[in-house]
Amino acid sequence: MTTFKINTSGAECKILVGESIENFTSLVPEHAIVITDENVNRIYGKVWKGFKTIITTPGEKHKTLATLEDIYRQLLDFGVDRSGFILGIGGGIVCDIAGFAASTYMRGIRFGFVPTTLLAQVDASIGGKNGVNFHGFKNMAGTFSQPNFILSDPEVLKTLPAEELSNGFAEIVKHALIADAEMFDFIEENAENMLQLNPEVINHLIKRSVEIKSGIVNRDEKEKGERRILNFGHTFGHAIEKVSGISHGKAVALGSVIAGKLSVQRNYMNEKDLNRIIKLLECLELPIKFQGNKNEVLDALFKDKKREQDAIFFVLLQGIGRAFVEKIMVEELKQLNF
Repeated sequence: MTTFKINTSGAECKILVGESIENFTSLVPEHAIVITDENVNRIYGKVWKGFKTIITTPGEKHKTLATLEDIYRQLLDFGVDRSGFILGIGGGIVCDIAGFAASTYMRGIRFGFVPTTLLAQVDASIGGKNGVNFHGFKNMAGTFSQPNFILSDPEVLKTLPAEELSNGFAEIVKHALIADAEMFDFIEENAENMLQLNPEVINHLIKRSVEIKSGIVNRDEKEKGERRILNFGHTFGHAIEKVSGISHGKAVALGSVIAGKLSVQRNYMNEKDLNRIIKLLECLELPIKFQGNKNEVLDALFKDKKREQDAIFFVLLQGIGRAFVEKIMVEELKQLNF
């Protein structure tokens, strides 16, 4: 097991990579409330037998204030007070909902995560962002609040379908693109091993992703500067996800290609690097060309919470492993060919 730490605002979050899901009991009080979804509970429910459990309906469309209200009601029914503890066990959606519920219920109670998807283990559960969607717009209501711990057990990834693994691959590639050219080289050399879920390769990439993201969050918890680079591929990605309904990882892959093209168009990155990015995403069975209504995507994009008046904070690349943030006028984005 490898331990990473996030220390922000007087709070410490331990990230335990390689710990068994069954050892969560050593990290939570006996009165902890588990929040999970129907799919995860069906596969792993026996692990937390004896703990009071709130089961949500899986899917992005259920990551809403209505679901949050139902969780509050059940917490009250269970008699949870300010000494309570919430444990979110599941993918990114469960972690978001559980974290938001814990950080707002009675003005905040302690919580932890056991992420069960690759995407959640390398990205979604890390960093203290907790939120729900509003009218289809991603994470429009949310908080910055760190969990006490994150327990990541790579063994649970064996139950994931290939498409869900691809979602995680997109975020792993993102971390390499924004911060580590050598990691990108490693992914290129091991794409087939990733698809086969080779334990040594996957464990290495989970640890490196956690190391990159936790380091950035330690330096900029509230996204005032450096943390913005973690949004690479997500500006267009969130808009595409809203309009098309495709999975988060696939949308981020498409957003990464668009951001790469814009980087080339602005002469920050060369075509060779862009082609490497596109080829790698293809090798990982991720989409590289958007098939849908571009005007609807642009309309959703202009409602992005990163927009400031007529401009949007956009993450671009100066090359593989070197990201930066630049304000781009909305009018220029309208002209972008994607």
